[in-house]
Amino acid sequence: MLQHRPPATFIADSLSLDFLNSIATPVDKPIDWLDSGDGLLKWLAQAKLVPADALDELKARAMPGELDKVADQARALREWFRGFVHKHMGRPLTPKALRELGPLNRLLERDEAFSQISRHRQSNGDRFDLRTMRRWRSPESLLLPIGEVLARFVCEEDFANVKACEGHSCTLVFADRTRRRARRWCSMAVCGNRAKQAAHRKRLKNKR
Repeated sequence: MLQHRPPATFIADSLSLDFLNSIATPVDKPIDWLDSGDGLLKWLAQAKLVPADALDELKARAMPGELDKVADQARALREWFRGFVHKHMGRPLTPKALRELGPLNRLLERDEAFSQISRHRQSNGDRFDLRTMRRWRSPESLLLPIGEVLARFVCEEDFANVKACEGHSCTLVFADRTRRRARRWCSMAVCGNRAKQAAHRKRLKNKR
């Protein structure tokens, strides 16, 4: 496990694809931000998927190794969803895809979400909001907000806009929300810049 690693990347314009990108090779060595229970907690905190107090409480209550087992499940969910995305990316989903979503639906069935009226403060006065809350009964409940994000992605995203970065050896994916759907790189500062430098070196070589 890497002790001093950079924060997880959130460049996909979709939190569900950022979940897939939670394993990547930003420089020369692969980094898995979900490599342990502690890594999973940190990723969920950075993704703002679980309230900080719930994360602290679950960490304090967890038995030794329990969070690591949940991280194992999160990685398995990630790789299952990666297979689904790569199979269908680049074109709209068809009704037949529903047959493949059993693992995700089974995860969602475990949810203990409920609605609650809460106070919402605004500059022009307070009002009431109906918010969806969740009971964090066990470390495994940490998988539920991830499952919800993946499910919304399946239902709301046009898979025709899902692309893989064209960077050499880059494994990142993203949702192309540019006007002309012309995005090619996970990041212009990284893979885009590398491609420009490679093209420049190639032009110089051809002039010789």
